[in-house]
Amino acid sequence: MSYTIALAGKGGTGKTTVAGLLIKYLVQKHKTPVLAVDADANANLNEVLGLEVHDTVGNAREDMKKGKVPDGMTKDVFMSMRLEEAIAEEDGYDLLVMGQPEGSGCYCAANSILVGFLEKLAANYPYVVMDNEAGMEHISRLTTRNVDVLLLVTDASRRGLQAAVRIHQLAGELNIVAGRSCLIMNQAKGAPDAAALEIIRDAGLTLAGVIQEDDTVYEYDLNGRPTVEIPEDNPAVRAAYEIFEKIID
Repeated sequence: MSYTIALAGKGGTGKTTVAGLLIKYLVQKHKTPVLAVDADANANLNEVLGLEVHDTVGNAREDMKKGKVPDGMTKDVFMSMRLEEAIAEEDGYDLLVMGQPEGSGCYCAANSILVGFLEKLAANYPYVVMDNEAGMEHISRLTTRNVDVLLLVTDASRRGLQAAVRIHQLAGELNIVAGRSCLIMNQAKGAPDAAALEIIRDAGLTLAGVIQEDDTVYEYDLNGRPTVEIPEDNPAVRAAYEIFEKIID
């Protein structure tokens, strides 16, 4: 049974950067292999990891919808083959980018096959890290697996905190979190103020830790350099690792 960590948060909070650092942490701690899943519509986890991606799950769904299944091959076999091709491999982890389907129409059959594929695929990995968009419906549509840890990434803004609270509530309504929800305050300029702590407490969330705003992280992102290449003695990386130590079994 794999241990699934899902990340979500408002855009611009550094969620994908935190996801990349989590994958780096797991690999360095020899908790491998890791299955990384980029389920964000604005997919850029591969850029944080410095990994080229040439195919996506969305492409596979589109091919099946357009009838590109070869004669004599079942849709199940075709989707399994195409999804295997969409996995980008790296030392210690594999990355699967969900991508977006093109055009309109029903993807029910393809999604049904995808559910089974992800179930079987995830069973081969002790850890699964899933980077999501703000809403959690994407997870519930794509896999029936429960999430062991939901990491909500926010900045210090009230809007960021409120978005994290809404995601936490939605995850509860969808009943997809089997373990616990934790909040990471990222890009902070100091300790959380009393108002922020009250919002967190009232929502029943646990503040796992704070990652301070860091010029090096900003410069790497601005220049398109993989964030995972930031030295481990960087204060933001150290803070992230300390949080991961507390929440990852």
